[in-house]
Amino acid sequence: MLALAVIVVVGAVVLASGVAGRRTGIAPPVLMLAGGVLLGFVPRLRTVELPPDIVLLVFLPALLYWEAINSSLRAIRRAFRGVVLMSTVLVILTAGAVAAVANAFGVPWGPAWILGGALAPTDATAVAALGRVLPRQAQEVLQAESLINDGTALVVYGIAVSITTGDDHFSAVHIGWLFLRSYLGGLGAGVLVAVVAVQVRKRLDDPLLTNLALLLVPFTAFLLAEEIDASGVLAAVACGLIMSQVGPRIGTPAVRLISQGFWSLGTYVLNGALFVLVGLQSQSAVRGLTSFDLKRALWMVAAVCLVLIAVRMVFQFVAIYVIRALDRRPSQRARRVSHQFRVVVGLSGFRGAVSLAAALAVPVAVGGGGTLPDRDVIVFVTAGVIAALMLQAFLLPPVVRWANLPEDTVIEDERRMAERTAAEEAQAALPDVAAALQTPPEVVAIVRHEFEKHARLRQLGTEDEEDEDFDVDAAERLREFDDRYRELRLALMESKRATVLRLRHEDRIDDAVLRRIQEHLDLEQVRLTRENLV
Repeated sequence: MLALAVIVVVGAVVLASGVAGRRTGIAPPVLMLAGGVLLGFVPRLRTVELPPDIVLLVFLPALLYWEAINSSLRAIRRAFRGVVLMSTVLVILTAGAVAAVANAFGVPWGPAWILGGALAPTDATAVAALGRVLPRQAQEVLQAESLINDGTALVVYGIAVSITTGDDHFSAVHIGWLFLRSYLGGLGAGVLVAVVAVQVRKRLDDPLLTNLALLLVPFTAFLLAEEIDASGVLAAVACGLIMSQVGPRIGTPAVRLISQGFWSLGTYVLNGALFVLVGLQSQSAVRGLTSFDLKRALWMVAAVCLVLIAVRMVFQFVAIYVIRALDRRPSQRARRVSHQFRVVVGLSGFRGAVSLAAALAVPVAVGGGGTLPDRDVIVFVTAGVIAALMLQAFLLPPVVRWANLPEDTVIEDERRMAERTAAEEAQAALPDVAAALQTPPEVVAIVRHEFEKHARLRQLGTEDEEDEDFDVDAAERLREFDDRYRELRLALMESKRATVLRLRHEDRIDDAVLRRIQEHLDLEQVRLTRENLV
């Protein structure tokens, strides 16, 4: 009954935090974390532990896959060099800096590096949940970084654990091989599973069965990568990025709409539950702290937080000046951003589930039958740092206002352009499509009138993107031509889809614009065909 009670209570806290967040303006994850801390005072819940395998094998694949699905590949390409540097060099520098601080507090170098590896990566789900006040470009950079840097951090963490426990040895060649295997193996596993998933999706037409197959995709990619000792995180991310590019071109509207609804709800629940469980785990970390006194451990949490922020902030400026010194191409100058932008990105390095799962997974014993020193400190400091850095969510809004970054209307401008272009090309194709379908002239005239009406509304800027391209005044006349009208409208919608996909392929619109327009087209097609979603 305890497990069921935990499910109900955690779900209730997630719900209450979401409602309170909307009313107070406080980021819901902060409230969820606080709710988890309060739950730790309930005697019956004090024994609840968060198994690291649950986080690594159940929560992470689904959450990272969904974040990758909803990411912008164009943004990743444009910021690729910076993202790679932050996902590799910054992760290693951060791990080393945290290890140095921990060692200064008396933690041996082995456990200190374990702590550094656990706290080095930013968290994709925390960034997505807490960074909603950030400008779009900052969100895209942070999301791309947090999707990739887990692979580097977990290799650093794994090496530190293996060396500390006496199960591995240190050499440049060996460490290089571990990094290579982690990255290439993870990417390869993700690509392989994505290729298979695309073929399966093409052959299934039942919405429920197709979405069941899609549900298995991130877990299969993660499992395959872990079986070859590669990065399951990178496998899930790579698979998600491929599916985000291929998905809009295959499948049916019903499949896409069900998938959107299911994954949106599922990942919200998983993400919220993680924040609550992190708060609950912090209580357990305090009770399990024996190597350090509480005051010393809290000072260590504060010192590690300051170092994490300082290293990230310094890297934002040093790395860019090194790049400018080495690369003076005009294209590099076009990618420059302001110092205020870098300050915003530097203050957005939230930590989350990956860090806590890594800390909880630290083994108790070492080779020879001894115990790993200061494991309790690693767990406590990790939980404390995650909670403390989430408080930056209160700091971000005033910092963003101070940064006074220019208003970003790119997505909205691209949406209007794409909708206008798709409508114009569909209208131009109307005579040929009508002739091929042998559509009665009365129906063609009605559809042409609808196009003209919406073109006028677009020029006036009064068209609602959610409005149907439907002339209410012609409804009565359409009754005798219902099937022929529907047939023509569906054919023209396919023309619109093809146009929007082409614009994305030509890099004229972002993935977010494509998803937004395609969702509207999918809803309209389901209404026209009266297709059931179940």
